[in-house]
Amino acid sequence: MLTLNYILLAVSNPAASHKFYSNLLGMEPVESSPTFVLYVLPNGIKLGLWIKDEMEPRPLPAGGVEVTFSEDNDDAVRATYAQWQGKAKVLQEPVAMDFGFTFVVEDPDGHRIRVFARAADPR
Repeated sequence: MLTLNYILLAVSNPAASHKFYSNLLGMEPVESSPTFVLYVLPNGIKLGLWIKDEMEPRPLPAGGVEVTFSEDNDDAVRATYAQWQGKAKVLQEPVAMDFGFTFVVEDPDGHRIRVFARAADPR
């Protein structure tokens, strides 16, 4: 059975992405070089940041991927939003949508980072 446990983002500048994600996530990567940075998140999922110029096959232009983090409830989403204020460009302020309460920020390469808490099941 396939297991999704690794997200790899094409980035223009791994050093800038390292600084951005370390500041945003409040953690340091487990691996860092001039061309690649790797974080292992508390749930075990790996987030890799690879310099786009050395990826083979070549990726589409960097940016445009959405990475999503879930929280337990709306208050936790608000708390994360407050912690991330000034650390990333806000694309969507906290708002209730049909799937839940959410906000979106952007990394230096235009990748979107969404945080959300699922809406209560109406049943």
